[in-house]
Amino acid sequence: MAAARPLVSVFNLESDMATDGATTALPLPEVMKSLIRADIVNEVSSNMSRNSRQAYAVSKKAGHQTSAKSWGTGRGVSRTPRVPGGGTNRAGHGAFGNFCRGGRIFAPTKIWRRWHRRTNMNQKRFAMASAIAATAVPSLVMARGHCIDSVPEIPLVVSDSADGIEKTSSAIKSLKKIGAYPDAEKAKDSQAIRAGKGKMRNRRYISRKGPLIVYGTNGSKLVKAYRNIPGVDIVHVGRLNLLKLAPGGHLGRFTIWTKSAFEKLDSIYGSFDKVSEKKKGYVLPRAKMVNADLSRIINSDEVQSVVRPIKKEVKRAPMKKNPLKNLNTMLKLNPYAKTARRMMLLAEAERVRAKKEKLDKKRRQISKEEATTIKAAGKAWYKTMISDSNYTESENFSKWLGVSQ
Repeated sequence: MAAARPLVSVFNLESDMATDGATTALPLPEVMKSLIRADIVNEVSSNMSRNSRQAYAVSKKAGHQTSAKSWGTGRGVSRTPRVPGGGTNRAGHGAFGNFCRGGRIFAPTKIWRRWHRRTNMNQKRFAMASAIAATAVPSLVMARGHCIDSVPEIPLVVSDSADGIEKTSSAIKSLKKIGAYPDAEKAKDSQAIRAGKGKMRNRRYISRKGPLIVYGTNGSKLVKAYRNIPGVDIVHVGRLNLLKLAPGGHLGRFTIWTKSAFEKLDSIYGSFDKVSEKKKGYVLPRAKMVNADLSRIINSDEVQSVVRPIKKEVKRAPMKKNPLKNLNTMLKLNPYAKTARRMMLLAEAERVRAKKEKLDKKRRQISKEEATTIKAAGKAWYKTMISDSNYTESENFSKWLGVSQ
């Protein structure tokens, strides 16, 4: 969005030392066209904010300043160390343990904790370039909560006459002229007492962030003029800090640049093909894609003219069928399978028919004469069997058979 306007206007300020003429224009620095990576800015900001922490720890003696000793087993109490002596409530109380009143905490804090974090220099420079580029995008500045409705232009550049402002009253007038004072008022009105114990630790008040003023002249008088306005921060362009450009890791700080500071950005950060003058061998990180609109690239005439045409006839691989379950597939492999199948079915039908006839014959109702004939034939066979047997001479066995000699 910032790169769409290559020139940036320079606005004059009403002051006693105003020497600039009419409003001029400056080319947009290359660093404001760099890639905006919120993830890198957030990570680097988080690491940098940890580097200002002060080590803290509990006393090594805390919770152990008594000659407590365990009573041992067999007395119906736990084996935790107990305060010796008598004649006082403290005698016999548990000591040392984190579960005891007056004992130490669990895992006492130590001062050799890893308080600080190291960040790669190239990564820090990438985050700075992203943070500077984000200050030139109005939507990101507004999304961060800054009041820029009356600001004529983003990025906002003022003439070098601002370096000569010495009084805070003149500084407020200059902010009102360029439309930046509502943002400073918002920061002033947001001042409140901090929640929690921080209010007792020299950080009693909190407030929102106002505009950031970046100047480029060493020993500039505007530092003393603007430093007493709540929410307003001042920083030299050669000492830009990510914690001021993106407080809390959030991109889009409302930044007011002086003309000299704005002109120095190209020499400090270089460009995409020119090495920086201040940072040895450094060039701005180039985006992987100049145009991230992938669908527009694919549908462009240049790409569509060389790509293959759409395949309208899709040749799909046929599904493999099991010949043991699919007859047509089996016939392709073995044409005789149809004849074999027919013969098998006919043989099966013949077996079923023969079995049915046999069962019907057995189940047929016989006549009375046939039943009498069958019974007589059975009795005759029985008598023949008995007469031929060698056991008929035994009297007991004859009685068991139920026959008489």
